[in-house]
Amino acid sequence: MKQYTVDAFTDRVFGGNPAAVCVADAFPSEDLMRNIAKENNLSETAFVVPQGDAFALRWFTPECEIDLCGHATLATAFVIDRFVAPSRATLDFHTRSGILRVRKQGGRFAMDFPAFALEKIDIPAHIGNVLGIVPQEAYLGRDLLCVFEDEAQIRAAQPDFAAMLGLDGVLLHITAPGKDYDCVSRSFAPKHGVNEDPVCGSGHCHIFPYWAERLGKSELVGHQASKRGGVLHGQVGGGRVVLSGSAVLFAQSEIFV
Repeated sequence: MKQYTVDAFTDRVFGGNPAAVCVADAFPSEDLMRNIAKENNLSETAFVVPQGDAFALRWFTPECEIDLCGHATLATAFVIDRFVAPSRATLDFHTRSGILRVRKQGGRFAMDFPAFALEKIDIPAHIGNVLGIVPQEAYLGRDLLCVFEDEAQIRAAQPDFAAMLGLDGVLLHITAPGKDYDCVSRSFAPKHGVNEDPVCGSGHCHIFPYWAERLGKSELVGHQASKRGGVLHGQVGGGRVVLSGSAVLFAQSEIFV
């Protein structure tokens, strides 16, 4: 089985968020997919197979299968475009989150994802113990979104990942207005075995809708302030978020199992 390692949401190797993409004729067993993801030890490994004129796509962390992953979808679209079906301008992926459509736009891939509805909640009582800082606002969708007013707070945060396990939401995102971008954010997923997600596409299906409403604009550019860093472009409207970004190939290999 062919496997490609791709850095997503970046235009340089060793930036963005790495994902492994396994291309097969049919999905391996669930146990094998879990073991491959564990062996890769990346935040996500994607498995993609043909399905009619489209593709079926599944994502695994080292711990479990997940319902949605932006950067691994971008990595998969990059692989399909480069190695499988280079003539297609549009790719449809059947996933646990429905059909995800990806369009090639110049040097970027644009992915049409559902936006997560956000409910404003009381700031969790022990969030200061988790982050070392207290946000101005908190919202809950699939994930917990904490809003700050200073980009420096986002960059300097040193979370307690064990304490984070007690928070509501699947992931935790912290975000603030940026000096050079509409927003600057970081994403944490210890419940999925990934302490910090270098660049989180699905997280921006929470982050971008918040900033679109607050800033009164539908097109945004966000920076993920992890050590690797990454840039995401977003268009918000109609309950959807179109995320776009670049990707680069790091490696290709053969899996012998």
